[in-house]
Amino acid sequence: MRTLITNIKELVQVEYCPKLRAVGKEMARIETVKDAYLLVEDGFIKDFGPMGMLAEQTADRVVDATGRMVFPSFCDSHTHLVYAGSREIEYCDKIRGLSYEEIAKRGGGILNSAKRVQEASEQQLYDDAFLRLEQMIDFGSGAVEIKSGYGMTVEAEMKMLRVIRRLKETSPLTIKSTLLGAHGIPMEYRGRQEAFVDLVVHEMIPHAAEEGLADYIDVFCDQGFFTVVDTDRMLEAGAKYGLRAKIHANELAYSGGIQCAVRWNALSCDHLEYTGDEEIEALRGSETMPTVLPGAAFFLGMVHAPVRKMMDAGLGVAMASDCNPGSSPSTNMQLILSMACINYRMLPEEALNAVTLNSAYAMGVSRELGTIAVGKRADFYITKPIPSYEYMPYAYGENKVERVFLNGLEV
Repeated sequence: MRTLITNIKELVQVEYCPKLRAVGKEMARIETVKDAYLLVEDGFIKDFGPMGMLAEQTADRVVDATGRMVFPSFCDSHTHLVYAGSREIEYCDKIRGLSYEEIAKRGGGILNSAKRVQEASEQQLYDDAFLRLEQMIDFGSGAVEIKSGYGMTVEAEMKMLRVIRRLKETSPLTIKSTLLGAHGIPMEYRGRQEAFVDLVVHEMIPHAAEEGLADYIDVFCDQGFFTVVDTDRMLEAGAKYGLRAKIHANELAYSGGIQCAVRWNALSCDHLEYTGDEEIEALRGSETMPTVLPGAAFFLGMVHAPVRKMMDAGLGVAMASDCNPGSSPSTNMQLILSMACINYRMLPEEALNAVTLNSAYAMGVSRELGTIAVGKRADFYITKPIPSYEYMPYAYGENKVERVFLNGLEV
């Protein structure tokens, strides 16, 4: 199957020599081709270039993109997309002044979602999550990492992971699955946290690994949740089963989570509101991608991660939606792109790299996705008529996506 997209106003984020990630000053650079074509064959990018250089091509389908731009699909490298029900009552509690930790201590927050997931059927969880995936596609996402973590029992965590496996099998999106058994501490384990860590190490991780349900392992290493010692134990257990780490770190305090992530060669460490000079120095030269979650910081009214300082130090930065019912109930990566520019003062080019190439790296797929390059998978979207690529983060209140192609097929 050959598809030819012609008369593209501007083909954005092309790569002639693909790289795995953009770091430091590279973040501010993207390449584009104006008045371009894009040729797709059997689900992969076959060729691209200026219309004036297009040789006669035989194609099964020709799409005229006059006045429209083409971008690589967003890669959303941190979500909690499988959940049951919403938490708008807690949203009102936050407005009244209760903190994230105060809500969690009285059985709200993650524990609220855990109770609902434990009671929900696998089919209900699948149906609800599939609708969210369809919303993500509409906004231009082509890849997503989905975490468990709202189970908190072996049975419920495996239920969530089985739902994610089924989504992988039935959705056109590229999906990565992460075991987040240590997302919070169940009420029955309060005061004996080590026993819950034992459960994760000796039961959750082996079950997930033996059934092939997880690509990665994650731990919420932060104040009021899991310590560095706890995290080391769980990541060591995951490593024995070939599960690479992706860590929640430093959202609530200087927890040591970032240094822990680097020590375990984590693929990413995420949130990072509390990141200082020591944390940045630990990340320098590592393979760990700092991943910022603007939706959660916005929703919770938190301090912003020092993104400019990170980039000035030569680090790359990824951004993801953190779609979840408690602190970032949105599947819209276009909004994350806008927040990157508005709240974190990133240039549009830096923000685009953060939500495509670097977020693809943060979920282990930047060899296949994240830019327009020959040989990469043909995941891209065609915009509505827009004046420039800077318009994408600028116009934060509208959906600029008109058509989406995943694996070379329009969806």
